[in-house]
Formats: sequence, structure tokens, C-alpha cells
Amino acid sequence: MEQPAFPMRINKYLALKKHSTRRGADELIRKKQVFINGKLAVLGSKVWAADKVEIKFSGKPTPLFYFAYNKPRGVATHPENDGEKETKNTGLPRGVFPVGGLDKDSHGLIILTNDGRITDRLLSSDYATEKEYIVTARGKLRSSFKEKMEAGVQIERERTKPCKVKVISENTFRVILTEEKKNQIRRMCVALFQEAKDIERVRIANILIGNLKESAYRKIEGEELKTFLETLQLA
Repeated sequence: MEQPAFPMRINKYLALKKHSTRRGADELIRKKQVFINGKLAVLGSKVWAADKVEIKFSGKPTPLFYFAYNKPRGVATHPENDGEKETKNTGLPRGVFPVGGLDKDSHGLIILTNDGRITDRLLSSDYATEKEYIVTARGKLRSSFKEKMEAGVQIERERTKPCKVKVISENTFRVILTEEKKNQIRRMCVALFQEAKDIERVRIANILIGNLKESAYRKIEGEELKTFLETLQLA
């Protein structure tokens, strides 16, 4: 990863230091809770590496929550059209949102949280967070499919990063990706003259879907949460 360049905008600095997202940092600045060398920061302030940056919270900090959710087919995590069913779970703390997504016809594991810091960690290819899927194709996999998919696939003007593929049967395979592009697996399959019939995400970093029932969720806590945050370089 590139070394940070200074001077740096204060919101980028706070995001880099894992205090918040850039948007969250702007909110802290608006609330007059960020100080640079003892002076109140303003939107657009810049810092140098040697500067002393402090965040002074008023009241209790908001508790952070993390859940594993098994999204069913036919449900959109981020609806694009009117009338689409979307990810909604009663009983969850206020402010929890899905990180990343699965297309409406795919299913499986999604992380729900109110911790904006993990968004970049899960979605940016810079952090290479593993996501594992089981994919069933409509037809028999070609003999060169595994080799070509693992090497990276040209999709329009970009090439996907190398990945790991394990063929399970003549039309089913496991794939581990370290990036998340829109409809990536479906587009990779099409580029290799295959069509994905079913896509299930079964793992994100160390979080497994396990026996979690469809539409159900469970809290991520204890050692599982500790390992998860360590993997994302947040602990």
C-alpha cells in the first residue's frame, strides 16, 4: 500500500487512522470535537505527520454492532428500482446498514453494521479481504475454466485480480475473491463462455455463513469479532 502523503486533509487523516470514515470525520469536525495541536479543526484543515490530532467526545460514544445476515434470493441490498424488496431486519440496532452487496438473484452472507470504518476494508481491493462463494453454472465447466478464471479475467476495460478456484463438480465451483466489483462473478463467467445459475456467498474474511438460516442474522462477537477486526487492520 502507498505511503501516506502529507500535508493531508483532516478527514482523510482520521479515516487513515481508523477513527471514522471521511464522512464521519466531517461530522466530528462539525460537532467541534477534532483538535489539531490544541486548536479546533475546521472542514478542509490539513495536518502534517508530526501534528497532534485529538478527538474529544462529548457524552458516551455510540456502541458498534456487527451482524452476519443470510440474504435470500429476490432481495436487494441496495434497491435501484421502485418496488424492489430490500434488506430489512426488525430487532437490529438503529443505524445498522449492509456493507457491500449481492445482486438480487444471488444469496448468502452479508455483514450488517453501524461501523462505517469497515466499508473500505471490505470493498477496496487495497486490503485484499477474502470473500468466498459457491457457484453453479448452467452448463458443464470448460476444461480451461479454472486456469483462466484464477489468472484474472478481462471485463470490458479492466482485468480482475487473480483469484482461487476449486472445481467441486462438472458445473459447480468455489471461488475466493479479494475485490468486489458489481456483478463480478456473473461477468467473469460470461467472459469465459459460462453462465452462473446460482451464486452463494459463504464467507467474508473469517466470518462463515455456517448453518445460518435464510433471512436470519446473528451477532458477531467475542473471538470471532476480534479476529475479524484484526483482519481488517482495525484492532
